[in-house]
Amino acid sequence: MEEENKTIGHPLDKFTHCPVCGSTSFAINDVKSKHCHACGFTYYANPSTATAAFIIRDGCLLVARRAKEPAYGTLDLPGGFADMDETAEEGMRREIMEETGLAVQALTYLFSLPNLYDYSGMTIHTLDMFYRAEVAPDAVAVAADDAAELRWVPLTDVHPEDFGLHSISQAVARFLKSQ
Repeated sequence: MEEENKTIGHPLDKFTHCPVCGSTSFAINDVKSKHCHACGFTYYANPSTATAAFIIRDGCLLVARRAKEPAYGTLDLPGGFADMDETAEEGMRREIMEETGLAVQALTYLFSLPNLYDYSGMTIHTLDMFYRAEVAPDAVAVAADDAAELRWVPLTDVHPEDFGLHSISQAVARFLKSQ
């Protein structure tokens, strides 16, 4: 299970050189930016958009088992990062197709949560957007991409602590309370 999310240091600590001029005078400006004293460039670390889906069928939630770090082997919801030039809804539909092979018939936005996502030695600030997704009642889900396994779990057997990513665990608890 992923440790409780905590920020250690500045989100741009690993960026030691200005991306414009290459100077090492690239220093912390405020809690989310660095400023280059050589050329005047300021870079802001804004959150990346990520999505996750609650897909319900016959009182069961479709859950994935993570095939990769972070939180390898723990439960997850289908989802992932939105690409550039893609809406959150387009990203959600794409991620569901990539991970499950399911075509989304309808999406309903539910809520969002801020998150810290540890990847390749960096902490990435994300804004995780949660949706309820509807798929064809007879569609067959097949694990692919970041999902090692998919299964339908009765809502009564879904436990937030089984989900390895902090925001997913929080979202599952919030979703279950609303059911």
